Amino acid sequence: MDVPDAVTDALGDESVAARVPLRGDDVLLVTPTRTLVYRADGLLSNESVTAYDHDAERVIASEGRRTATVTLDYGLDGESSFEVPTRALDDVLHPVLAGVLNAGGVTDSGERVVRTYRFSELTLVVTSERLVRHVGAAVWDADYEVIPYADVTDVTAEEGSVASQLVLETTGRTQRIKVPDERFRDVRETVETALFEAHGVADYDAFRRAVTPDEDDAPETTDEPDPDPALAFSTDDAGASASDALDSATDPGPDVDLDALEADLEELRDALADQRERADAQRDAIERQRAALDAQLDLLDEQAERVDDLLETIRDR
Repeated sequence: MDVPDAVTDALGDESVAARVPLRGDDVLLVTPTRTLVYRADGLLSNESVTAYDHDAERVIASEGRRTATVTLDYGLDGESSFEVPTRALDDVLHPVLAGVLNAGGVTDSGERVVRTYRFSELTLVVTSERLVRHVGAAVWDADYEVIPYADVTDVTAEEGSVASQLVLETTGRTQRIKVPDERFRDVRETVETALFEAHGVADYDAFRRAVTPDEDDAPETTDEPDPDPALAFSTDDAGASASDALDSATDPGPDVDLDALEADLEELRDALADQRERADAQRDAIERQRAALDAQLDLLDEQAERVDDLLETIRDR
């Protein structure tokens, strides 16, 4: 990989892990510990190389029509920012985030960062060993969640009209990741491929066989059912009814009509299912409204750009 002499001097003994062309001869290079931004000689600036350490606590990206700004927040040590073309922002964030995650101990040495996705306030980083999720205005900060592939026992999908959910069953709890429909297939296939490779299998059926214990290895069970730690109910009427019904089911007492209790539980289950369907419908409606607003914003941006072009044409005459 050919690099300018100024970059070679700045690299020292480090190797280049990724290279992203910016504008003209400008280029961004990522090493295991730093991001280097090379600016070539121009009419308004001299040749320069600026280094940005990866030990950042926060990564922020702001986008304009032509130029985007990436800011690395080092906490008490302040912030450092650099500009890139907006069209190159996703290509830039992928290796930069990989370096920040490695420096912060989120990923291990030698762990591959396969893909990076950004959806509004959701950032997904797919590695060879885990899925990392961050929700918030920043691209990255300390408020993140890690889903190790070793803990995943199943992967399914819940499809919607605007957005769909990738559902990961883990040994701890169910993880749902909501993705716009136009990108859902890409995200699902990328996550599934990384998950299957981590388990040393080629497809879903082989994955399920690998994570499902043999009957001979299953732990012994007793007649007394343990309470499900994943159950959590709200304090509204439905939640209170569910809690009461579950208490009765686990400890019915001698005078309880089990047939009536079973009917009550089935009725409660159906009511909860109806509430979930209504909530899902409301969520889909909100997503459709958001998509419509995004389309309006895009149209306004296009019209504003046309106005700018007309103004430039008039001023040039």
